[in-house]
Amino acid sequence: MVGEDEFGELAVRAAAGDSSALSDLLTRLRPLVVRYCRARLGRVGGGFVTADDVAQEVCLAVMKALPRYRDVGRPFVAFVFGIAGHKVSDAHRAAQRALAHAPVESVPERPDPDASPETLAVAADLSRRLSSLLGELTPAQREIVLLRVAVGLSAEETGAVLGMTAGAVRVAQHRSLGKLRAMVEARWGSERV
Repeated sequence: MVGEDEFGELAVRAAAGDSSALSDLLTRLRPLVVRYCRARLGRVGGGFVTADDVAQEVCLAVMKALPRYRDVGRPFVAFVFGIAGHKVSDAHRAAQRALAHAPVESVPERPDPDASPETLAVAADLSRRLSSLLGELTPAQREIVLLRVAVGLSAEETGAVLGMTAGAVRVAQHRSLGKLRAMVEARWGSERV
């Protein structure tokens, strides 16, 4: 994981027009943004919204905003995940609109060779279960779990994104995971999600 100081330094250099810093910054940010988008989007509106496409939009938005970026004491990752949160919300709204007007032009003549119906059904069920569980957390709890578990940010980085101390993030994460564990046990007992 790249340290916040390194992200901030790269961002300042990229904002000043250093193209190698911009390339390095986007190369290091993109995997984090993709994981975040995949965790937040999952299955949306009856179809899969491509998290990679949303992550690409986030990277483009970061690139466009960099000339106006100023280090004002707020971590650069907070700036990035703020943009990512807005882009994910936009993708959710777009998926809902598309679902309302989603006629199928043609039915494929052959099945997808990459996935059997059973594999697709199991993946869809797991996605539905996980989304249902995450949906029962508060928005703050959900963000903490996604940023810490799915994206892999440290407690300090997550705290910077959410405006919390690292200790508060750790406590909230512990409580959120405990709540998820209890919900799994209550719903499915020994069956695994």
